[in-house]
Amino acid sequence: MIEGLKPYAEYKESGHRWLGSVPTHWSVLPNRALFDEVKDRNHPKEEMLSVTITRGIVRQKVLLDGSSKKDSSNLNKGAYKLVQPHDIAYNKMRAWQGALGASNLRGIISPAYVVMRPRKEANPWFYHNLYRTPSFAKEAERWSYGITSDMWSLRPEHFKVIGTVLPPPDEQAAIVRFLDHANRKIDGFIRAKRKLIGLLNEQKQAIIHRAVTRGLHPDVPLKPSGIPWLGDIPKHWGHTRLKFEASHIVDCLHATPTYRTDGVFPAIRTADIEPGKVRLEQARKISSAEFQRWTARLKPEMGDILYSREGERFGIAANVPADTSLCISQRMMVFRIRKRQDSEYLMWQLNCRHVYLQASLYVIGSTAPHVNVDQIKNFQLALPPVDEQKAIVEHIRSECSTLNTAIARTEREIALMLAYRTRLTADLVTGKLDVREAAAQLPAPPAEPAAEPSAAALDEPDVFEEGEPEEL
Repeated sequence: MIEGLKPYAEYKESGHRWLGSVPTHWSVLPNRALFDEVKDRNHPKEEMLSVTITRGIVRQKVLLDGSSKKDSSNLNKGAYKLVQPHDIAYNKMRAWQGALGASNLRGIISPAYVVMRPRKEANPWFYHNLYRTPSFAKEAERWSYGITSDMWSLRPEHFKVIGTVLPPPDEQAAIVRFLDHANRKIDGFIRAKRKLIGLLNEQKQAIIHRAVTRGLHPDVPLKPSGIPWLGDIPKHWGHTRLKFEASHIVDCLHATPTYRTDGVFPAIRTADIEPGKVRLEQARKISSAEFQRWTARLKPEMGDILYSREGERFGIAANVPADTSLCISQRMMVFRIRKRQDSEYLMWQLNCRHVYLQASLYVIGSTAPHVNVDQIKNFQLALPPVDEQKAIVEHIRSECSTLNTAIARTEREIALMLAYRTRLTADLVTGKLDVREAAAQLPAPPAEPAAEPSAAALDEPDVFEEGEPEEL
């Protein structure tokens, strides 16, 4: 994709660390020379928009549809700011995390956000790509201030003094065109890889469901379980309820932990678990003092079961890994299984469809669907003898090993492609590679541009902070 791209012939120092050296013929100016702040209010009937970290500016309903997230905007939207197509908007408190972008849409955003209108010589989509690079995020962080990272704010007067580049308009357009072309190819690659992961996970689920509900012997005599969702089970198995096999069933505190960039302990959210696995590498961290508060009722130990009880990721379970100190965050629970049963076997069963169907009968709440703790305590589970539970766990590990390897390899390929996208974008928008000739040879772009920025990482979970401040 970048074969033949070379650096420009001559460079100069930009005078700004985040930009480094830039092509000699590019201008370097403060943002106030390129943008005008816009505070156009009193449009309460316009569509609500959201400024997100992974997708830029999107319709709020796209973020909320099929999600447990709720509309936290004020009923009186007279103070909300109008965003026009080609405006750039950012979340003052999340700009340093990448919550910024150009808009293809007309609508209103929170009064706590900032709207900047590019002047004629500034291509909004060039700056959309430039300002979503890691180097600009660090520069935004440098200009943001507050007591803690959760309160850092990039005020408009500080955004305006940040130094930036201004390539000639035709070069801005060439860079945008090349990146749009590259992103369409990258998005297609990622979409195909995620589809493959979905198919591999379906295979895993079939193996797990068969093992935890029918055992390892296909010719074993069966009997009705008496549980409508479960059906027949091996004749020598029993059944039980979760509350009889757990010494502790602990719900989370009904609050939001204070996540910190310098935090020490992972606070596991619903986004941080998948069936059978805790994704520690992506978990947000909290301080030691906060950790003590969130583990006052129970400090999770190796083998305990973490369970998501609310939201679109409801009904997922995973065991606490070895040698890990963590706590549960919002919408999570922890179960400590008695020694007489195998915790990993019960964890796999909690991930199966018959348990999910039980839970789904008791889901309440329209904005944040969840199941009451009393209903969770009464989940009905199939119960083989403990030695058979252990054999089933070993079978699942063995049969899923190759699938897990393939999934991990595919996830690495996606991660490498996302890293490639990030580096390619940064190299082009800061002038490290000359794309003019390559862009001129590209086929014509699609006649109908996407409603949302094509550079979005299409299927990635987004960061959508609840309870964002509505400053006037």
